[in-house]
Amino acid sequence: MRIEVTIAKTTTLPPGAVDALAGELSRRVNSFYTDRENTITVRYAAANNLSVLGGAKEDKDRITEILQETWESADDWFITD
Repeated sequence: MRIEVTIAKTTTLPPGAVDALAGELSRRVNSFYTDRENTITVRYAAANNLSVLGGAKEDKDRITEILQETWESADDWFITD
């Protein structure tokens, strides 16, 4: 599956947050979908969006849940120095 998350440019995030989100999201998605090759991209764009290519409707729903859980638990995995 190819998963692309775009974050609105107007969203203020700390340095390194986009890369950290991509890494954590990759870890979580790959642990859930162990039988597939997954490509995850997180980048800034004009608006927030989630695209899931190569998956079923149920896959997009599950990826949405994983993304929401990952975002809400950022205090646990995103460490700023």
